[in-house]
Amino acid sequence: MKLIFSLSLLFLPFVLFAQTSWHPVDQHLMTDFAKQVDPAQPWPEYPRPQMVRTYWMNLNGLWDYAVTDAVQDQMPAHWDGQILVPFAIESALSGVAKNVRADQLLWYARKFVIPQSWRGKHVLLHFDAVDWQAKVYLNGHLLGMHQGGYDAFSFDITPYLKSDSNELIVQVWDPTDEGYQPRGKQVNHPEGIWYTAVTGIWQTVWLEPVADAYISSFKYYPDIDRSICDVEVHTQGPHAGYSLRITAFDEHKEVARAQAAVGENIRLHFTHPHLWSPQDPFLYTVKMELLHDDQIVDEVISYMGLRNITVERDAAGISRIMLNHHFLFQLGFLDQGWWPDGLYTPPTDSAIRFDLQRVKDFGYNLLRKHVKVEPQRWYYWCDRMGILVWQDMPSGDLREQRHNDHGEIIRSAQSAYDFKQELKAMINEHFNHPCIVQWVPFNEGWGQFQTIEIDNWVKTLDPTRLVDGASGWFDFVGAGDVEDMHKYPGPGIPADKHDHRARVLGEYGGLGLPIEGHTWQPKQNWGYVSFADTAALRKAYIQLVNQLPALIRQGLSAAVYTQLTDVEVEVNGFMTYDRKIMKLMSPETVEANRRVLQMAIEQ
Repeated sequence: MKLIFSLSLLFLPFVLFAQTSWHPVDQHLMTDFAKQVDPAQPWPEYPRPQMVRTYWMNLNGLWDYAVTDAVQDQMPAHWDGQILVPFAIESALSGVAKNVRADQLLWYARKFVIPQSWRGKHVLLHFDAVDWQAKVYLNGHLLGMHQGGYDAFSFDITPYLKSDSNELIVQVWDPTDEGYQPRGKQVNHPEGIWYTAVTGIWQTVWLEPVADAYISSFKYYPDIDRSICDVEVHTQGPHAGYSLRITAFDEHKEVARAQAAVGENIRLHFTHPHLWSPQDPFLYTVKMELLHDDQIVDEVISYMGLRNITVERDAAGISRIMLNHHFLFQLGFLDQGWWPDGLYTPPTDSAIRFDLQRVKDFGYNLLRKHVKVEPQRWYYWCDRMGILVWQDMPSGDLREQRHNDHGEIIRSAQSAYDFKQELKAMINEHFNHPCIVQWVPFNEGWGQFQTIEIDNWVKTLDPTRLVDGASGWFDFVGAGDVEDMHKYPGPGIPADKHDHRARVLGEYGGLGLPIEGHTWQPKQNWGYVSFADTAALRKAYIQLVNQLPALIRQGLSAAVYTQLTDVEVEVNGFMTYDRKIMKLMSPETVEANRRVLQMAIEQ
């Protein structure tokens, strides 16, 4: 039952850059983690910790690439060079660092051989994220097309496999800010709060063998009040005569088991449920088995955290966010998730853990993942380490100029459909992570449309979490579960509209300090408020955070400080963009945070 954890901690020997022709493109700003990137096998860790099978093949590494004219839409006559997957072509770690325009196509190619032991199995090809439109070919056959820059997609490639070498080709088109698609903060001309575009494969590509019938997805629905967890499992292949057995373990001890026919609800009962929280991020190991005539035909290892998140009234009648029916003030960072060397892609798994440990060290319990979606391993580490997550939907359609009387944009039918498809995919793909406690469909009016309808729809997709109807700007009474204010430098609290919602401060702070030698560019960096040195910066931070207790007494449930790191020309981070200087870290700032959380407990 240790499989999920041993795979996550897999260590592979360091390989020098000189052993291949690949090297990072020279840039003035890199993290130390870039030195750990192994071009023979970047991102070697199992990419889907929530659903682990024993056998898999990592296709990350050096691929051939080419950039061609989109109008002609023809396979490249020749390849321009090699690119390191899974780093976007614009990034230094790709080894290319080139922009791709909306009138161009990016092509990838590589070859692979299926292990002899996989013969007779179905083979699935997984792309964990490709920005934005991908067409995938295997041995000259078009497998299909996928649109969406943040969600995973797969193909059963069995019918097209050869016994020897197989050629995989991927065509990518990404219009960036010339299109309507969700793209977060990517723009063709970065400035201010808008950053470098990301095109192509930016998460792991991999293969796995499965049986004729196999487990394809599942969702956990914990109910801590009844000490149960319903598990909705989906399978592919034949169903007749098949059943599912699910077993939950506390360490090595079996604590719950249930079995039912495929398609029926499966309910786990827990005698003494061990709840998940930031203070105690306990995870049950879960084994799922697909059976036919009592023989195991598929098995996956997973994990679950039992917890609930609600808005309830406290003893004073104030609506507050409750975790497991207790008020826990949520104090954390706005987290953009960008890297100077990998852009959207962290250099290594250890780089993820580094960021998250700094959050814990600072005394915070929350991250708001800002208009970006991360690789599954990022959420896995938040689950393991006990960090609450508000997950934003990446924004888009910022070029739309038409608005209604409420400030919402008027999207085209295609734009609205695509937004909802990608939003639904994001929710479904990350449904089982206990760390995620809130979905944020809209930020500051960026692409905001049909707010109440979208918020209600998200609640139907996921009734187990809160919905932040609109973080900042255009609030609608009754929309979602929280009313969310942005105030710089702040802090502040939304006016009480006397509806059912809790009140949160979705962004504040933005205290800026450029550190020479650690900035994206030498000059013209900025923050919402600028300071001359770390002493002045930390003093100003303490003055802000010391105002939070009074706001908590008034009804504030959460505060999100901008931001975890500097990003490109923004220098209002807790730490520099290269993660080398912790600008806000000091015993005094940590103690100020501790006092806020302690006061909230005593509230």
